[in-house]
Amino acid sequence: MSTVPPGVLSEPTTPVSGSWTARLSLGILGFWVVVSTPIQVLLPLQIERIDPGGKETALALVTGLAAVTSILVAPVVGALSDRTTSRLGRRRPWILGGVLLCALALVVQSAQVTVLGVALCWMVAQGAQNSMFAGLNAAVPDRVPVRQRGFVSAFVGLPQPLGLVLGVLLVTQVVTGQTGGYLLLAGLLVVLVLPFVLTTKDDRLLPEQRPPFQWRRFLAGFWISPRRHPDFAWAAVSRLAIQLANSIGTLYLLYFLRDEVELADPAGGVFVLTLLYTAGILCTAVVAGRMSDRSGRRKVYVLTSSVVIAVAMLILAVWHSWPAAMVAAAVLGLGYGVYAAIDNALITQVLPEAKDRAKDLGVLNIANTAPQAFAPLIAGGIIATLDSYTVLYLAAAAVALAGALLIRPIRGVR
Repeated sequence: MSTVPPGVLSEPTTPVSGSWTARLSLGILGFWVVVSTPIQVLLPLQIERIDPGGKETALALVTGLAAVTSILVAPVVGALSDRTTSRLGRRRPWILGGVLLCALALVVQSAQVTVLGVALCWMVAQGAQNSMFAGLNAAVPDRVPVRQRGFVSAFVGLPQPLGLVLGVLLVTQVVTGQTGGYLLLAGLLVVLVLPFVLTTKDDRLLPEQRPPFQWRRFLAGFWISPRRHPDFAWAAVSRLAIQLANSIGTLYLLYFLRDEVELADPAGGVFVLTLLYTAGILCTAVVAGRMSDRSGRRKVYVLTSSVVIAVAMLILAVWHSWPAAMVAAAVLGLGYGVYAAIDNALITQVLPEAKDRAKDLGVLNIANTAPQAFAPLIAGGIIATLDSYTVLYLAAAAVALAGALLIRPIRGVR
């Protein structure tokens, strides 16, 4: 019986190159551009043209259905990726298929004139995006040695804010039409992701090494026992808390600037705060990743960055002014830059089994997507009942501090 090729299920030991890291980062940038930009700009404008009177409800329906699609697709595609025996490898077929399907969905979506059509196309696009991301995300534990993961994970985290800034700039300043915006994103996705897919080595899983398929075992695999894998459970719950705090704190930022700060141009203010937030991330992510790799420590960076995120929320809670909002955005960026880099590295070190890396990362992705559903309920409830942005940001700070404390029980990572 053949043995599993080195690098398929074993821990990687050969350092990855700077060019490999750059291609992976560009691929993930492509993912975030097509995830963030439609939600921020294209979808709201498209739905407003279709249904001006019910645009809020329609947008919530479209994004909600897409979020459910993401939650379902990510772990399933991850599990299938772990079992793929293609000659192209385990990950590349899913990345390539996701890129092409997502680009096609965006092209078709550009021509939709009904809410149902928009919803169906965006659900397909989100499913394809998660197929692509399952393969890209698994590349880190597949190929990157533990001693290099903090540095590489920084370049995995950086594309999220950069993708938002780049996408919004492109569809508001370069190509301003609805059709042109969607077509531009589709083309940009292909250009950014294909270099990684076409040039990256992806070891093949031998057919005889794949376990027999059983539906009961396949479905049961999505439950990861907290008792058997407590470190994974603590890391997942901590990430859920931090992402929830971030979602609560940013959901009503435009309304906060308009109603509390009384800024003349709240939309422009949000863009300025986004730039400050991104600058903060750029200042800390790579440096923190390198320092974490050298020290071998992860928990102290995640804990400290979570506290810094809470401090940013406290600034917004106490001082309702434009200068304070700018300071808070920069502080949030500084903290989130460290968090994004080191938490990604920590997560890869607490995955239960090498053979299920993509599936387990897909399960963990629920901690990223679920807050998008919970945050509107929490934040909307606070504003509707108490009409207090102070309470809103205090709640966000409290959730962030809880996320910091939840990282402490992890034992398998320093």
